[in-house]
Amino acid sequence: MRVLILFVCLSAGCLAQRPQQCSNEKLTSIAKYSYDALGKRIRLREFGSYENKTFRLDVLLLYRQGVMYKINYRNHTCFKKPLNVDFHPLAIPHNASLLGQVVLGSSSGPGQGVLVNTWVGELHMKKGNARYMSTVTEFGCIPVTTMFHTSRSGWVVTSFFNNVIGLQDPQQLNPPSFCKDAQLERMNEEDPATFFDFTITKYS
Repeated sequence: MRVLILFVCLSAGCLAQRPQQCSNEKLTSIAKYSYDALGKRIRLREFGSYENKTFRLDVLLLYRQGVMYKINYRNHTCFKKPLNVDFHPLAIPHNASLLGQVVLGSSSGPGQGVLVNTWVGELHMKKGNARYMSTVTEFGCIPVTTMFHTSRSGWVVTSFFNNVIGLQDPQQLNPPSFCKDAQLERMNEEDPATFFDFTITKYS
């Protein structure tokens, strides 16, 4: 069983050994994302390392249509798969439960902290439930951190930073022309893909 342990120190300083550099043995990645809240579209361009192997991904998630595209501009190919539309970390589901509201940073003075809300919930899937915990800002609902757990992947932690409102190129949230003939993969006993699945083994 995989266990997540969170240590919190509330005092000004903690007596402990000097922190050492560490690494994740499984997955580490960073991505640039674009999000259209009204159209429910997300584009991610990601690179990282999975089990000591590097990868690059270009993924378009269309939640209104319930499909995801894995795009390869070098080969002009597309992989098209059904998408689970019940949850993604850029929005909070209606059936989520509020865990609490806190200030990140300090509430002692203006501009020293950010008011955030943390929400928790479950997704009912064919192969066991998935759990999530999402933290977003109170004003603007801007994502801060999301934790997502399935029995297959364990905990996947996503942190968001340097968010900018506005799209320089809205066209990037549409499938490229060479994706129009992509065939939707048929699902048998597998669940539709989630926001987090494209970084797990079979998509890397």
